[in-house]
This record gives sequence, C-alpha cells and structure tokens, in this order.
Amino acid sequence: MAKNKLQETRTTKTRVKSVHINLPRSNKNKKNMLSTHTIATALCIIVASWFGFKGYLETRVNTPFDIQKLVIGSSLDYPDRYWGTYRPGVYFGLKTRNPHSLVTGLMWYFPQLLLPDGTGLRHWCEQSDGLDRYAWLEHDGRTFGVQEIVDNATIIKTTFVKRLGGYHGGDWTARIAVSSDKREGEEISLLFYTAIEEGTEGWIKANLGDDNHLTGIEGITQGLGSFVINLNLIRGTMEEHSFLATAVSDLNVLRENVLYNLRLATQKGYSTKHIVLAGEQLPLSNGQKMDPNFIVTQVTGRIPFEIEVSFESGSFGTRIHKLTGDNYDEALEKQRQLFSDKFESVFKLKSKGYTDDEVSFAKMAFSNLLGSVGYFYGVSQVQSVHNKKPVPYWKAPLYTAVPSRSFFPRGFLWDEGFHGLLISAWDTEIELDIMCHWFDLMNVEGWIPREMILGQEALAKVPKEFVTQINTNANPPTFFLTLDFMLRHKRHQLSERHLRVLERLYPRLEAWFAWFNTTQAGDLPGTYRWQGRDATTTRELNPKTLTSGLDDYPRASHPNDDERNVDLRCWIAFAARVMADIVETLNFSSNKYRETFQYLSNNELLNKLHWSPDTRAYSDFGLHTDKVALRKPAPPPAHTQRAHTHSSEMIRVVLENPTLRFVDTTFGYVSLFPFILQIVEPDSPQLADVLRNLRDPDLLWTKYGLRSLAKTSPLYMKYNTEHDPPYWRGPIWINLNYLTVRAAHYYSNVEGPYREDAKKVYGELRRNLIQNIMKQYRKTGYIWEHYDSDQGAGKGSHPFTGWSSLVVLLMAEIY
Repeated sequence: MAKNKLQETRTTKTRVKSVHINLPRSNKNKKNMLSTHTIATALCIIVASWFGFKGYLETRVNTPFDIQKLVIGSSLDYPDRYWGTYRPGVYFGLKTRNPHSLVTGLMWYFPQLLLPDGTGLRHWCEQSDGLDRYAWLEHDGRTFGVQEIVDNATIIKTTFVKRLGGYHGGDWTARIAVSSDKREGEEISLLFYTAIEEGTEGWIKANLGDDNHLTGIEGITQGLGSFVINLNLIRGTMEEHSFLATAVSDLNVLRENVLYNLRLATQKGYSTKHIVLAGEQLPLSNGQKMDPNFIVTQVTGRIPFEIEVSFESGSFGTRIHKLTGDNYDEALEKQRQLFSDKFESVFKLKSKGYTDDEVSFAKMAFSNLLGSVGYFYGVSQVQSVHNKKPVPYWKAPLYTAVPSRSFFPRGFLWDEGFHGLLISAWDTEIELDIMCHWFDLMNVEGWIPREMILGQEALAKVPKEFVTQINTNANPPTFFLTLDFMLRHKRHQLSERHLRVLERLYPRLEAWFAWFNTTQAGDLPGTYRWQGRDATTTRELNPKTLTSGLDDYPRASHPNDDERNVDLRCWIAFAARVMADIVETLNFSSNKYRETFQYLSNNELLNKLHWSPDTRAYSDFGLHTDKVALRKPAPPPAHTQRAHTHSSEMIRVVLENPTLRFVDTTFGYVSLFPFILQIVEPDSPQLADVLRNLRDPDLLWTKYGLRSLAKTSPLYMKYNTEHDPPYWRGPIWINLNYLTVRAAHYYSNVEGPYREDAKKVYGELRRNLIQNIMKQYRKTGYIWEHYDSDQGAGKGSHPFTGWSSLVVLLMAEIY
C-alpha cells in the first residue's frame, strides 16, 4: 500500500507540474506522437538514403563515362576496315566489325595423324599443336594479308584480298595453298567454314548439287545484306569432298562439333575409306529441324593443292570481273608491292643497309602484330569494394591488337600502348580507332579495365581467376606513350579530322589521368602506390603487383599504406607532360598539367623519396625485409591430424621483422624508370650511376639485352609460389628494353656530361637486342614473350608479336 501511495504522490506532482506549464495532457500526447513520427520519418529517410547511396556506389563500377561515345555511327562508315582477320585466336579466319558477325575460318588435319580424341585437328592457335612456325608475313591492316603456317613439314599458305564496292564492305577472296618437299602426294584435309554468331539477325544455307555435294553457301544478315560464298579447287587433286550443316550453341565449340560429325566412309565406286563430314545434321526444336548456323566444307586432297574461297556481296552491283583466278593474282601482287613500298617509306630498313632476309623478318614481326588486330564484342565481369559479387560491365565492342595469338588472344590495356607505337607509325587512322574503342570502355570513375575478355571465344582461353576486373586496380598508362609518339612524329600529318578525334578524346584522357592521380596516390605528397597487392597472402614469396604490369617483380615484402613505387610516380609524371602537350596542341590552357609535371619531375624531390644513398640507385620504399622464404608447413601432431585436411603446400615464412626502408637490395627494371621515362636530368649525377649500373654484367647487362632483375637481388629467378616460376625476375623483356634504348638515344642527343656514356649504351644494347631476337627467330620460327638472360633463348608464350615486335622500331631507330 505504501508503495502505491508513493507512486500516486509522484504522479500527482507530475500532473501539477504539467498544469503549471499550461500544457494539457492531450496536447502532450500529440507532441510525443509527432516527435515519434518525425524521428521515424527521419530514420526512414536516412535508411532509404543509405541504401540508395549504397546502391549508387554499387552501380558506379559498371556505369559508363557520362559523355558521348568516341565510336559512333556504323562500322560501315569505314568500309575498308569492315572485313578483316579479326579473329586472331584462330589460325585463319575473317569476320566483320559487327557486334554480331558472320565469321569464316579454317581447320585442317592430316588423316594419318588424326587421333580419336581430336589431337591433330587444327583450329585455334595452340602452343600444344607444336607447329614449326606460323605468322603473317605481310599485312597492311586494311586490304590484304599473306600468312605462312608450317605444320609437320607442310607449308599452308593463306592469303586474302578485299575489294570495295556496294554498301556492305565489298567482296573478298581467300586462297589456301598446301605444299611440301617431304610430304608430296600425301593427303591433307582442309575444312573451311562459315558460321553466324549468336544474336546475328539473318540466316545461312548450304547449296547442294545433284550429287549432294556442297556447291556454295548463301545467306542474308543485317550487317551484310545478301551474299554468296563459293569454294573451288584451283590446283591439284581432290580425293574427297564432304560438308556439314548443323546448329551450334556458340563459336567456342566449333571444333568439337566438327569432331563429333566426322565419319569413316567409302566414296561410291572406290574401295578406299576416307574421313568425311556427316552432311546435314540439324537438331530438332519443337518437332522441326533447326536452321543451320554452322556450315563446313571439307576438301581432302593430295599435296600439293590449292583452294579458293570467294565472298561476293549482293550489294556490289555490276562487277566488271570477279576477284578470282588471274584477277586475284594481279590484285594480290599489286597489294604486296604497295605494302613493300610503304614499309620502306615508313621504316627505311633497306636504306639503313639491312639485307633482304632481315627486311623480311621485320615485315613478319610488324605484319603479325597488325594481323593480330581483333574485333571483340561482349560483356566483362567487374567488381568494386561495394559489390559482394562480380557484376557485368555494359556490352561493348573492342578493336584492338593482342599480345599473343596462342596464349593471350584478348585485349590488354598496357600492352596496347606499346602496340600503338608500331601501329601509329604505320597508320594513324587505325591507331586512333583502336584508342577510341579502348577509351569508350571507361566508366564514370575514369577507370578502364586492365584486361578485356569479350565473347565466348576469348573467355574460353582465360583461367577463371583472371576474368573479374577490380576497379581499384590500374595498369601503366602506356597510351600516353602512343600519344607522345604521335605528337612528336606525326604532328605535321595530323589532319583536322585527327585533331577533332583528339579533342573528343581529351575529356576521357583528363578523367583517366585524374583517376590515376587520386586512386593510386600515396600517403605523402608526390608519392604513388600500386593498388591491388594482397597483404594477407601466405602463398606468395613476394605479393604480386599485377597492376604494375610487372607481375612478380619484387616490391616491399609487406604491402601497406606507406609503400611508394618509383615506376608509378614516373608514369604519372610522364602522363602529365603528355597531357600538357595535348592541351597545347588543342590550344587549351596547359598550366595545370605543366605544373604537375614540373612538380613530379623535380629531381630534388624525386631523390628524396626514391634515391637510396646506400646503393646509389632509385628504388621503391616500403615495409620490407629480404628474409622471407617458401617452406613446407610443419604437420600438426599426429593425434590431432586428419590426413584429408592437412595441406602440404609451401607457405611464406617471414624470418625477420620488416622495417620501413628503401627496397634497395632489389635492382632491376623499376630502378631504371626515372631514366626510362626521361625524368632524371641530363646533368644529374644520378644519371651517371644509372648508366654505370645498367652496364654492369653482374646486375642487368647481358649480350642479349637487359635482364629484368639483377643477379645480386635476393629474389633473382626465384619461384614466387611453389608452382609459379619467375616471370619478371630475370628474363629479358623487349618492351622495357625498347624504352631503355629510347632513353639512351635521348640522353645521347641532349647536352650533358654523360652523352658519350649514353651513346655507348644505346649502340650496344640496341645491337644486342636486334641480333638475338633475329637469331632466335631463325632458330625456332618464333618471336617470343621474353628471352633467357644466360643463353638468349626464347621463353614464355609464342608467337608473341605484341610488344616484342618493337624490334622493328629498334631496327628503324624510331623512338
């Protein structure tokens, strides 16, 4: 009772107080309700805003840059580039620059060497095929090409010529000729096919003669209108002729469909059995035969023989003559002569005293790069920190060269800047076209994915872990190399149309530069750090820096925010200078970029941040120790161990605590970047040290080129994981060697106390590189991804006529 009384007293006092402030109880309740409602409303707004902002952040990674696309209109606006060898991942094939294109291609096999599992059937460029060599020997990027493939001592020569006319890119004809000194009279089967990519509007059908043999193919697509394709034996003896007409799910399963539809049969009237195609094999859909989207013609002949495939556009109009027979021979010979004349005009190798054999080598290296330009269409997979899972980028086309037809038949951002040096020397239009396609892939943040894997054919060649692109990760901005080259060498040739393209490109270049300058900035002013290193890995001896392009090149052993990378600082400085030059070319104000360049190229600040006084070399800085090793983990005690859960994979063991320091025990390509990108002043005493170190055979110098990492470095030629062999830890790479030769050429031609030292490096290094690359080509039939520093042998993927083709510019002394 007392307790209840006390409660009543307290309530009364409260009521009295309420009356005292003249606030009726009913009004108080209303106010409380309003306050509660206001708070709830505010909370709802905050929550909705948060989720809205979160959703906005999630979509930024796959939102296009908000400005008009650079590639506008139709691919047919450039009819001379409409058809091309835009399938670099196959040995031979043509397609259009349509998102959904008609494609053609070649397969072949030797009947006596074809195995039941399909081994021996050639289609995609595969190192495992073990071909003696294959490469485009001549290719102008527009009109014609001559390729030579050598397989089992047999030469398969593929040529094509295009002829403009009508409204859909005109006609083309291809020849496939087979010859051999050692296998004459033996059989080989050539399979030439036509297919329609998924999503293509139109149809194709096989035209059959009275004997049920295929006489040709006709069809209609949105991009080509009506057309016919004819295949004829023009030389030699045909043993068997068969065909396949079927429906396939995608272009990446064409070879498998051919294998499934091969049969062993006897031609009527003969006893000899041949492997033939199964004819019409159309699956049913809702009780009706599906329309074919894949038609193959197989010709089995005795070596030597030659077939001719002609494509004729229905919109061509009245042809004076067909592009076949003698007319084809004349057209091909004319294009070859034009190519040779232009090649000499651009590169001037004959006038420099190179032999015919050396000029042919240079033509091959250049032509295989240009013949490796592909056209891709599809969707990338991208991810940001705001996305739990990868999300699709927008559907987009990409016109780009590829590093290697066999191993990397897709677009790589930093490779393409090196490709652009060669391509822009040859054809400004093609290079600007390539650049515009790449910069249309920029998202709203100013980021461009470092790899573009578009379409099922490209995707089929990529390990799963490399498919998703992360929007914090950069790649060296090498397109500024291409732009710098064009402004220095092509400025007088830039037309008004070229300058308009550059003006439209400029906002994207500005956004790209800003993205680098902000997302890759270090903690201290004027420092930069490659994002994307894994600080938690236990498998890697030194966490990879894929974003730098130098992959396993050793950096600070323990990635953290204090890290600063000298190569990235030099890239940003170089990009700032080129941006200033572009702005001045377009008659804009360049103060911002010129000041940025002056700040980042200030040698006093550069030396403070990156010059190690102990080793007298430029280096990275970060949390580092050299005392790391890969070791087998100790097994757990026997009484706690479960055999199926214990892993014996080697893990990284840190034997000494890291400290903040210069990573100066590692000397290699990264140490050269202030020299490579011409940031160090010509009269700087540091330049003398760079040139001396560069020339030291115990560090980088070999008679085949500069190795990527010094022999004295702790991680020289060390595996980065139990299974990952050294990549940028010793081998000789041509792109960085080219830039080093270019820099030596620059310092040998400007006033300074070290001109003669630079001149000596220039002459010897250039000569060593050219001689070894040609020597290894003659020995192996290929240009290689990189070269061994002990013997000069070609290593890695082949053919690698991406940036290794820069040997042509070394020969021509074009920098």
